[in-house]
Amino acid sequence: MATIFESPRDLLGKEGMALEPSDWLTIEQARIDAFADCTGDHQWIHVDPVRAKDGPFGATIAHGYLTLSLVNLFMPQMIEVRRFSAGVNVGMDKTRFLNPVLVGSRIRGLGEIVSAEEVKGGAIQCVIRVTVEIEGKDKPACVVDTINRFFPE
Repeated sequence: MATIFESPRDLLGKEGMALEPSDWLTIEQARIDAFADCTGDHQWIHVDPVRAKDGPFGATIAHGYLTLSLVNLFMPQMIEVRRFSAGVNVGMDKTRFLNPVLVGSRIRGLGEIVSAEEVKGGAIQCVIRVTVEIEGKDKPACVVDTINRFFPE
């Protein structure tokens, strides 16, 4: 269940706060193949299970950008901000892919508020570090600082 903030201003002063983790998600070959179709990245390490079996990881792996894109799925499971007129994804910083996600792996998002500040127009800008954890692995798949802006009602 998401950590709830009744308004964007409630994010202020919460630096270092851990958010509730997202649900686990199993990465299936069908999702990898669909991502390959969307992006045109059909490299064998992602879409050819037979060839990938003899490759460096012993199986196909999710695209790094697929793993990164799933942060968008995980965020509302980790944090819910209420009472704002609009929310905007401003961008991201410090994105790192640290460990491949093998097909069949389960991943989830872990979040931490890095910063929150008032910006022009009274909006609250919040940086949330999302770590995409792989079940049973010490090293995460991906770490990214997401930058989110919430405009007042």
